[in-house]
Amino acid sequence: MDDETGETLLALLGMTVYGIEPVIINANPSAPIGFTALSATVASLILWPAMIYTGGTAEIRENPSQLWKGALVGLFGTALAYTAYSYGARMSTAVNAAIITRSEVLWSIVLSWSILRERINGRFLGSVFLILTGLMILITGGGKVKPHPGDLLLLLVPLFWQIGHVIAKHLPYGPLTIATLRNTFGALLLAPAALAGGMEPTRFALLEGLMIALGQVIWYGAIKRINLSKATAIITPAPVVAMVLSITSGEKLTALSVLSFILVSAGTLGAVRTESELRT
Repeated sequence: MDDETGETLLALLGMTVYGIEPVIINANPSAPIGFTALSATVASLILWPAMIYTGGTAEIRENPSQLWKGALVGLFGTALAYTAYSYGARMSTAVNAAIITRSEVLWSIVLSWSILRERINGRFLGSVFLILTGLMILITGGGKVKPHPGDLLLLLVPLFWQIGHVIAKHLPYGPLTIATLRNTFGALLLAPAALAGGMEPTRFALLEGLMIALGQVIWYGAIKRINLSKATAIITPAPVVAMVLSITSGEKLTALSVLSFILVSAGTLGAVRTESELRT
């Protein structure tokens, strides 16, 4: 199995993990920022022993000058992103929040093309269009979307995520080390706001911490060798995983759900078949 195939499969596995996350987050009864800070803390506590065991501390000792970039991944990818999400979601709706955060793939295309110099071809853009169209149908149920004041804050969330990913692409550390640093710095940066708003330990925070640890190690493993834009496109259909879970638990399958699934599947297949290339 070549690197392209192996890391593409990792991205597909990441889509499954990120698809389960919203189910956990929606069940969480505590304050969002406190929940995120606690989940990041749990994730870092899981990741540190694994990183030490696999020699990740040696990576940091060999490249200590790059540690500040790990802090930036925590700042953008966790602290700023989830702060913007927490306040933006309060001033918007669940539908708007779901749609806007899925626009991450659009930010990814812009940043990957301009900064990482990734090649973006027409077939890939067509695949992204199919994915986003399918998700719009799934999330809105064919209804209209009304703008809300919090939408501007929500629009920053996927941008912050992608800035963190671009920085991570340039780090000389392995996936486990990057995930550990992101959650450690992210938890520390969120701690003041989380303590002020209240932190309530729940089983959902523990479960979310486990999902974060697993998901991020998979994610950083994927983007180390394939294009960031491709990996982002592959994980974009994550809400469909949540839809499948809801159907297995007894929710009715509608014609719009089937149409959404077909469009998203076709788009994802197209993204998977796109080769990771750089512009010359």
